[in-house]
Amino acid sequence: MIQNTIVNVGDKNLYIEYNNSFENRPTIVFLHDSLGSVVLWRDFPAKLSEATQSNVLVYDRLGYGKSYPMITHERAVNYMEQEADLLNDLLVQLNIDKAILFGHSDGGTIALIAAAKYHKRVEAVICEAGHIFVEDITLKGVYDAWEAYKTTNLPERLKKYHGDKVEMLFKAWTETWTRDDYRNWNIEYLLKDIICPLLFIQGESDEYGTLDQVEKTISQVSGSSEKYIIPGIGHTPHKEVPELVLEKSAEYIRKLF
Repeated sequence: MIQNTIVNVGDKNLYIEYNNSFENRPTIVFLHDSLGSVVLWRDFPAKLSEATQSNVLVYDRLGYGKSYPMITHERAVNYMEQEADLLNDLLVQLNIDKAILFGHSDGGTIALIAAAKYHKRVEAVICEAGHIFVEDITLKGVYDAWEAYKTTNLPERLKKYHGDKVEMLFKAWTETWTRDDYRNWNIEYLLKDIICPLLFIQGESDEYGTLDQVEKTISQVSGSSEKYIIPGIGHTPHKEVPELVLEKSAEYIRKLF
C-alpha cells in the first residue's frame, strides 16, 4: 500500500510518502538534512527499497517541503532530540516496529538519537554525515551557506522545494547553529545506548564535519559499527556518488535482514 498524505503527529502536520508493499520486511525511514525534503531525496529511496525488498517511509519535518510551516524559527538547543521523539511517535502511529533509519546530516543525528532512545523500533542505522558535536568547520559551512543565501539565487532554488517556508527554515538552521548557547551541544552521552548495528557514511572532504564525527561515534556505540569513508567526496555522498552509496547501503541491509 502506498500513502502520499499529510498525517497529524503530536499536533504537527507532516507530509509522508509511505510504501509498505513488502510483507514482513523492515521499513527504511529516510531523514533529510537541514535544508532537505522528501523531493530532494529524488529516486534514491525507491532504488534502495527495490535493492533490499524493504518498505520505505520518507517524510518532511515540520517547516520543510510539503509539511506545515514552523510556528517560529527559534529552536531549543535540544531540537534534534525533540525531532527524534516526534519520529518515534510517527513510527508508533504507522505501526512500524522494524525500522532502519537512513539519516543525512541533521537527519543522521536524529537517527542516532532515536536509536539510542527507542531500541524496540529501531533495528539499524545508516548515518550519513551526521553530527554529534559542533566543530569549527561546521560553523564555517553554515556561515558560507548564509553568505550564499544573501548573494546568490539559493533562496529561489530552495523555494522550489519549500515554497514560502524558505526564510523561516533557513533562519532556524543558521541562527540555531551559530548561537552562543549551541556551541556546547553534544550527544556523545547518548551513544552508549545505541545497541543496534550502525553504518556511518561520510565524505572525506565533508565541508561540514571532520572524520572525528565518525570515529568518536563508532568508538562509543554499544552495538556493532562500521564506517564507509569516501575519498574526495563532500557533505552529500548520496547525491555526489549515488551508486556507491546505494551499493554499500543495500549490501549492509541485505547482510542484516
